[in-house]
Amino acid sequence: MITSQDILAARITWGEQKVAISKAFEDGGIEAARAAATAHLDANYGYNLGPVLFKPTMASGEQTFRPTKEGALAYFCGHSDDYPLDAGFAIRGWRAMDSVTSAEFIEGDVAMWMGWVTLTDRDGNDTTVDKSFGYKRDANGVLRIVLHHSSLPFQP
Repeated sequence: MITSQDILAARITWGEQKVAISKAFEDGGIEAARAAATAHLDANYGYNLGPVLFKPTMASGEQTFRPTKEGALAYFCGHSDDYPLDAGFAIRGWRAMDSVTSAEFIEGDVAMWMGWVTLTDRDGNDTTVDKSFGYKRDANGVLRIVLHHSSLPFQP
């Protein structure tokens, strides 16, 4: 059974790995960032279970949704001919992540979380997004992200 602590640990890991991707890019360029992002996707996302319902914050048109690992990698790192509008969300100099829970739902080996995620860049600037994660434990007991929806807060 998934617990609230499991969900929190998954979010913390997710944030730490966004920071690691940014630092890999700064230290080693795009190939280092891609390697870090690929490791992040392999360790945390459920592409091994099927399509991941991934809606990135800043994606639009026919490329709004990213059910494939390749689409997620392009969003995180940019520099993709197949996704020319992607600037590389994970290579923006992130240094920290914090999250605030609005609600969560847990039913056996499936859990959903929604709330706010704030990423802080190297200059101390914050970007806060509305975020939903869906998780499922795989056959090896690893908690996998199978839903990742992100959007900028509504500005009335």
